[in-house]
Amino acid sequence: MTIVYIAWLTLREAGRRRILWLLGALSVAFLVLFAIGFRLIYAEVLAQLPDSGLDGEAASFFTIAGLYAVNFIIIMVSVLSTVDTVSGEIASHSVHSVVAKPIRRREVILGKWLAFALLVVTAVALLGGGVILICWISSGYLIPNAVTGLALIALEGIILASLTLLGGTRLSTLANGIAVFMLFGLSFLGGWTEQIGGYVGNQSAIRVGIVTSLLLPTEALWKRAAYLMQPPLFQQFASTPFAVTSIPSPAMVWYALLYCTVTVVLAVRAFGSRDL
Repeated sequence: MTIVYIAWLTLREAGRRRILWLLGALSVAFLVLFAIGFRLIYAEVLAQLPDSGLDGEAASFFTIAGLYAVNFIIIMVSVLSTVDTVSGEIASHSVHSVVAKPIRRREVILGKWLAFALLVVTAVALLGGGVILICWISSGYLIPNAVTGLALIALEGIILASLTLLGGTRLSTLANGIAVFMLFGLSFLGGWTEQIGGYVGNQSAIRVGIVTSLLLPTEALWKRAAYLMQPPLFQQFASTPFAVTSIPSPAMVWYALLYCTVTVVLAVRAFGSRDL
């Protein structure tokens, strides 16, 4: 119950800082813009390619493009909403009002982690679910494995939030943000190296991508999600920029879950041994 209470206080603080209001308002604006763009472009494609039988593939392309944008928004939300929650409270000494009470330090970290995990899941459901719903209403096409794909995107955000919590126990807010984004940049670059390596058949490039996925499995999770949510035609011929040529295995998903768990455990231990 203490962990739940800390989570509630964290979400309340996010509301006081208008993070939740901004997230909600900008999410609605994003979905409105996507709906307008989808209807206009999809109608133009159908007019240019009448009776081509590629209606579903065109709708899938625009949906995956929208989810690709959602994926980056979730990354930003996961890091920026979490980056100041521990280091900022330590710097301002406001953390003393919490840890001085009969509350274990691990409960503070776990409560904050629960709050931001709920925030990430809500953002994914709102943005990702909205993109998929708009596609279905506008075109009648429903992408395959939608729930699994959104779950993988949510796991990606939760991993970044967990990593940011860990960094906040030892680094300043600015240093923490730079470190997490730089690590994500390495993962992103490694993922595209693996993608191009898979397209040209270069095994060395593929191995580079696998190694960077072990450092941070976020890009591998997106690639797995994109692969599952695309129709077989795209998977077979790699006919879009979002097609996956080097497909992460289900074992990578289990590794990502383990990575997230270990990161949270390390955050608990680091905060517990921190001299406040």
